[in-house]
Amino acid sequence: MPDAGAPARSPPPGTDARRVRWWHVRRVQVRDESMLPTLRPGDRLLVDRRAYRDRAPRPGEIVVLIDPELPSRWLVKRVGPPGPTPGVVVLSDAPGGTRDSRRFGPVAPSLVVGRAFRCYYPPERRTDL
Repeated sequence: MPDAGAPARSPPPGTDARRVRWWHVRRVQVRDESMLPTLRPGDRLLVDRRAYRDRAPRPGEIVVLIDPELPSRWLVKRVGPPGPTPGVVVLSDAPGGTRDSRRFGPVAPSLVVGRAFRCYYPPERRTDL
């Protein structure tokens, strides 16, 4: 499990632009069925940690966030429509998803780690998200 509390690091001096872009990408693995049929257990995703530096998450985007009930765990969810209270509404794709905003309410934007932008493994499931 990635360390969600680690401070952001800057790329070393003299790195080219392509390497700088990848400096802010994390890899995560889907572990449960809450995002079926979009994502399956075992799918591996690339996450852009800088995606929300200049804007808020948009409805429909798939995000990785720190679980508000268990901070040592990360969740993969879809951003839902804005709710009546401040915060980011995150929802499971699978019917009956229990680990989302229906259970713990909207989450603080600071809990959003980044936007999942690509499923890269297994090879037959490679796709942009």
